Order: sequence, then C-alpha cells, then structure tokens
Amino acid sequence: MREGNGAVANLDARSEYLRRLDARRTVAERLALTERRIGTARLVVFLAGVAMLWIVLVPHRLPEASLLLPAAVFVGLMLRHERVITSRHGAERSAVFYEAGQRRLDEQWAGNGEAGERFLDAEHPYANDLDLFGRGSLFELLCTARTRAGEETLARWLLQPASPDDSEQRQEAVGELRGRLDLREELALLGVNVRAGLHPEALARWGTTPPILASRDARRAAIALSVATVLALAASLITARSLPLALLLVIQAIFGWSLRARVQRVVRAVALPGEDLALLSGLLARIEREPVRARRLLTLRRSLDTDGVPPSRRIAQLQRLVHLLDARKNQFFAPFAPLLLWTTHCAFAIEAWRSVAGSHLPQWLATVGEFEALAALAGYAYEHPSDPFAEVISHGPLFAAEQLGHPLIPLQRCVRNDVRLDDDLRVLIVSGSNMSGKSTLLRTVGTNAVLALAGAPVRAARLRISPLALGASIRIQDSLQTGSSRFYAEITRLRQLVDIARGSPLLFLLDEILHGTNSHDRRIGAEAVVRSLVELGAIGLVTTHDLALAHIVEALAPHAANVHFEDHLEDGQMRFDYRMRDGVVQKSNALELMRAVGLKV
Repeated sequence: MREGNGAVANLDARSEYLRRLDARRTVAERLALTERRIGTARLVVFLAGVAMLWIVLVPHRLPEASLLLPAAVFVGLMLRHERVITSRHGAERSAVFYEAGQRRLDEQWAGNGEAGERFLDAEHPYANDLDLFGRGSLFELLCTARTRAGEETLARWLLQPASPDDSEQRQEAVGELRGRLDLREELALLGVNVRAGLHPEALARWGTTPPILASRDARRAAIALSVATVLALAASLITARSLPLALLLVIQAIFGWSLRARVQRVVRAVALPGEDLALLSGLLARIEREPVRARRLLTLRRSLDTDGVPPSRRIAQLQRLVHLLDARKNQFFAPFAPLLLWTTHCAFAIEAWRSVAGSHLPQWLATVGEFEALAALAGYAYEHPSDPFAEVISHGPLFAAEQLGHPLIPLQRCVRNDVRLDDDLRVLIVSGSNMSGKSTLLRTVGTNAVLALAGAPVRAARLRISPLALGASIRIQDSLQTGSSRFYAEITRLRQLVDIARGSPLLFLLDEILHGTNSHDRRIGAEAVVRSLVELGAIGLVTTHDLALAHIVEALAPHAANVHFEDHLEDGQMRFDYRMRDGVVQKSNALELMRAVGLKV
C-alpha cells in the first residue's frame, strides 16, 4: 500500500492539448483578422457601388451594366465572409474543447462541465452516496458528450452495472478510441449544434408514429391522374379540345380534396424532423467514416444501416424530398404544382421514406448516444494512461484491488490501499477516528466498482471484480417533504439493500450503520443486518466510530475482519496518513478535535 505516483502520467495528454490549443487559437486569431479585412473590403465595395450608381443615374457616364461588377464582388465577399465566420467559430469551439481538457488535467474541472443533476434519484441505491452526479461529480469528470443521448447513455452506464461481456466490449471499444483525439474533437464540435437544435423525443415519435398515408392504391391513383392530366394538357394544346383536361382536373380536385387533411398532416409533421435530421446527419456521417475494429463499434456501425444503406444517405433522401416539397412555394412553379398533385406526391414519398427508415430513428439516436459515451470514456482513458481496465470475471463474489485510489482526488494527494473481498472474507469492519478516511474508503471502493462495471479505467494498479449490484448507505438524510427521520431513511435503505441481495450478488457500503439509535439497539441491529447480507452472499464494508460494533467480526468469523485508520497529534494539529491497517483502532480523536476548535472539554 503506497501513495499513487501518477502525477506526471498524463504528460503526453497535457503536451498534446497545449499544442492543439495553441494551434486552434492561432487559427482563430488569423481568421478573426481575415474577417475584419473582408468586412472592411465589403464596406469599400459597397461605397464604390453607391458612387458608381450615382455616376450611372446622374451624369450617365457609365452604363448600367457596370453595376454588375461591384454587385458580384460584394456578393462574393459576403459569401467568403460567412465561410470565414463559420471557420472562426469552429476554431474557437475547438479551443474551448482543449481548454476543458486542460482544466481536467489541472484538477480544475469541477463546476465547469455538465453535472448531470437531472439524473440524480434519491431512491437510487448508490448514486447520491458515491457522488455520481452534481458539481465535482464522477459524471462531470467523465462527460464530454454534447448530445442529450450521449449524456443519458453515460448516466445509464453509471447507474446500471453491465454484464462481463458488455464491460469487456466497452473496454475494447474505449481502448481503440483512446488515441483518436481528432474524432473526439469533431464529435464535440458537431454535438454542440445537435444539442442546440435537436428534439430527440419529437424526432423518434415522428419516426415511429403509425403511417398517415399508407395506401399504395391511392399513391398509384395519384401517379396515374398526374400522368393523365399532363397528357391531356399536351393533347389540348395540340387539338384545342379541352373537355378531357377539364374532366381530369375535376377528378383531380375531388381526389386531392379527399386526401387533403392527411396530406397537410404529413407536410406539417415533417418540418421539424427534417431540420433535426439535417443536424444529426453530420454526427452520423462522421461515425460512418471512422474505421473501427472493436466488436461493439462494429455492431454500432451495422446498427446504423437501413437495408444496407447508411443513415447519411437515408437522410439525404429525405432532405431531397423536403426540398421538392418546398418547391411548391416557388413563384414560377406554384401555378403548376396543383396540376401535378405535387404536394400529394411529396407527402406520399415522405411517408414511404418514413415507413422504411422511420422506425430506425430511435436506433440512430441510441447509436450516437453510445458512441459519444464510449468517446467520453476514451477521453478519460487518454487523460489517465496509468489507470488500467478492470478484469471482470464471471464467477464471484469478488472485489480484489491493489493500490486502490479515488478518481476524484487529485493524483498527487491520492493515498492508495489494497482491498479484497471474496467468498471467504466477505465483510470488513472499518474503525477509526473522525476524518481518518473511513467514508472515503467506502466511496473509493464503490466509485471504482462503478467505473469497472461501466467499462471505464479504474484508479488502481489492478482490480479484479465479478458482476455485482451496488448498494450504499453513506449520505442518508432526513426529509421534511416525506416526514421521515434520518434513522427511518437509513433503515429503509438497508431494507432496499437486503432486497437487492436476494436477487443478485451485492457489494454493500455502510457508513456509521444505525448511528441514529442507542448503542444497545445499534449493535444488535447492525449485527443482524450485516449477518443477513452475508448469508445472502453479499460482500462489503461497514464503518463505525462505535468500537463495540467491531465485535461483529467475532459473530461472523471467519467471513469478517477488522481494519482501521489511525491519526496522531502533531504541533497541536491532527495528522492522518489514510493508510488502512489490520485490527481495531485503539484511540479516538473526538476530544482532541473539540479542543482544537476552542471547546473546553
């Protein structure tokens, strides 16, 4: 057991981030200068055009055609200006991406990222106890996803431990994506636009809504009517006989009116999905282009295709249909659109597209989310190269860690300990004084279990773990809203953990168990709860200030052991080394701490 020595392990990431940050800032500054110059040139050309207009209109010394030159130059400068502005914004966003990476490496990331507080559920068996969400949380450290789908996927992985196969596949994918910094940068830049404009629920709902225009006979009839009307029009121009054309126009009007309500529903419904898919297509196309080998990444790539056609092509097809639909608003084409049943044909085509690809929209969104979540874990792995992947084994229960540290504690201050729990040694009773590291040990074990079973690297020299459900009672509070005391909230959580243990192997983390009741009831109750968990096959840690609880080990032998943390007084201040030792702690620091803050005891 020794302190972590990985303070310089992220040197390569730091130097690469600095190099890229300087390059992006240089590009942004150069483009800003170009933007100002083009703006000045536009002003000059505009003034020159005004002067030429005066010369054309007043002295008549220039022909009117001469105005085309400044107009063409001005339009060209305007288009160039827009491209430069777009490129500058991209460079500035890239700089922000690497600035965020630098803050993570400098341990200054807390409060600057996505905290994910909307995923926090007070009833979840460990999310609040292990600081998974909120300011300075594990989610904020990990999450570089820019779409809601990516954030939701990553949050789900932290809240639901994966199977060994899923964990292994995620590890393989994260390992492959670890060094692909260009990919993560591009996903981040594209994701900003998607997050700002995409409405995923509405898009998925549009894609999976039952068809509005599903009749093939009606579509064939519309095609036949349009062809017949065009032929009748041509015939009337040749023969001057308009009766067939008039008859067909009446039939067309009746046919169109019968479908009008449904056609309008299709036209109105496609407006927002068309815009959303245009935003999403950039992300999907980028994922399609990325060469992959890992099993999970290949599966994700295959899940994008619809009948062998990638989503970028499918979306391009819909965009063409939307453009054709908008052609009915063109002042030159508008008079002919009703003659051709243009809106009706476009509505049928859009519905046909939706019948083929619409049901795949939720899968496309899910794939983007999972790819982003894997990229987020890959970014964490890139920034923490000394953190290995856990070995997730199929048999257990097992949690065996060497040099285990907390990933939210800066590397230079992270003290590491070895922890092993298995079928033989199922419980560690952790005693020690205030602030000695007992609760931190519980969070360290739990947080690394979450990372391991999510497929992410862990803060340890080595970790072997079996599939485990997690449950914790660390940050239990009373509730004014529900009218429950802290003690009632705690026993409710303990009941929840026992229920979980009945269904699957459990890793439990209990901090100061039942400290809201008297010592006699506490010892009896704590021993009963821990015994129940052990008999159900669970493994875990229990911390306590009450040394009487250390005797639980005797009742649970040989499946339990005592460990402790120590402290000492130095120059009037309490000092802690945060080293876990065997046995029961022999002293308390409560009185010394009270005296240190000025209380007379």
